[in-house]
Formats: sequence, structure tokens, C-alpha cells
Amino acid sequence: MNWLGWLHDFFADPAHRSGPDSVVHRVLEHLAFSAEALGLAVLVALPLGLLIGYSGRGLFVVTALAGVARALPTLGLVTLAVLLAGVGDAAVLLPLTALAAPPVLVAAAEGVRGTDPDVRDAARGIGLTHPQTLLRVCVPAAAPTLLAGLRTASVQVIATATVAAYVGLGGLGRYVIDGLATRNYPTTVGGALLVVLLAVAVQLLFALLIRLAAPPGTRTRARRAGRTGRTEEPVPVDDPASPPALVKETP
Repeated sequence: MNWLGWLHDFFADPAHRSGPDSVVHRVLEHLAFSAEALGLAVLVALPLGLLIGYSGRGLFVVTALAGVARALPTLGLVTLAVLLAGVGDAAVLLPLTALAAPPVLVAAAEGVRGTDPDVRDAARGIGLTHPQTLLRVCVPAAAPTLLAGLRTASVQVIATATVAAYVGLGGLGRYVIDGLATRNYPTTVGGALLVVLLAVAVQLLFALLIRLAAPPGTRTRARRAGRTGRTEEPVPVDDPASPPALVKETP
């Protein structure tokens, strides 16, 4: 197949092994852009999402606006940013931040909102203030949901950071854009493959973090269910004839 030969030509090219156009250099540039955009998104969206989730006010509006923001065309935002701020890092960081903020905002709000009300009341009952309840009780309980939102934002940013090449910046998008411009298909295919592999690696990393952030009892039940192919269901308390535990076979 042609694409296998193209990949061989791409990775065999000496220019992709060392120097400013090397794979390692481009990957680090790509990660730098993505990390900056994700950091800005977290800085803006996380506190707002935690506040909205804890207070319960404006959650519907935020979810609706987040859905609209996700539909915005990134390339159009890049073009607008170039017109407003000129060619530079801001032309890339602003659209990528706008892309990463909605998943973080919604995950923070939904995660905190989903905290057990009895647990929150108990925390208030022992004398914790609202900020202490939020940070010590709600945030740890919402950690898996928060990480899931960060995972979505990270994968979207990494996959979209190729637009940096449109305004003359680096990253893996240089391979894709330059390859298309010169009809150098080995470079285009190699760059696209690297973007996919990087996104998959980040996806797997966050999947591990989400698993570690889950409560220990949940992880134990999930592992047991995975080994036996069964899912456990709670037994009604008001049924004295029911055995201590019922196990239902999954189809």
C-alpha cells in the first residue's frame, strides 16, 4: 500500500531525525501549544465551573453556551484572531483556549453538582465553611468527572493544534500543511499519524488517571465485574425475603 511506503519515507528522512524539523522537536512544539491552551482554559473555566456547580445557579445556561462554543469553527477563530492580534502565539492560543474551555467548564459544574447532598450537608454539619466543603468534599468526589472533561479538552486541543501551521507557527501541523502545499504526501501522512498517536497517548493517560481517581470500592467492583462478566445490583431494603446480595448476569 502507498501509505506504508510514504510512512517509511517520512521516518527515514534525515531531516526528521534531528534539527528544527525533527519529529521530536515538532512533537514538543505541539505539546507546548496544547499545554498552554489547556492551562489557560483550566485557569478560566475551572473556578467558574466549580462555583456554578456548587451554587446550582446558571448550570443550564452554561451547558447551552458550551454546546454553542463547541460548534464554532476553529479555523475561523484563528483567522479572526490573526486579524485582531496579528500573526503570533495569540492567534493560536485564543482559538484553542476557546475550544478547551467548554468541556472543562461543564465537567466541573456537573461533577460538583453531582456530589451527594447528604455528604455536603454532613460536611456543613461538622462546621466546614462553603469554600472548605467545596474544596475538601465536592472536588475530590468530582475528580473522575473533572478528569473526563480534561481528557476531552486535551484530545480536542491536540487534534486541532495543527491549525498553528496556518499562521506560520510550528508543531505537527507543519508536516500536514507544508506537505499538502508541496504535494509531499509522505510528510502529510506522517504528520497526520503523529497527531493521531499523540491524541491516543493522551487519551490513555487520562483513562489511567480517571481509574486511579475513582473511589477504591468502585475500582474493586469494576475489576470484579470485569473478571466475572457480571454487574451487581442493590437489594431492596424493605424485602426481608431477599438474600444479602443479588447478582444479575449481563447479556
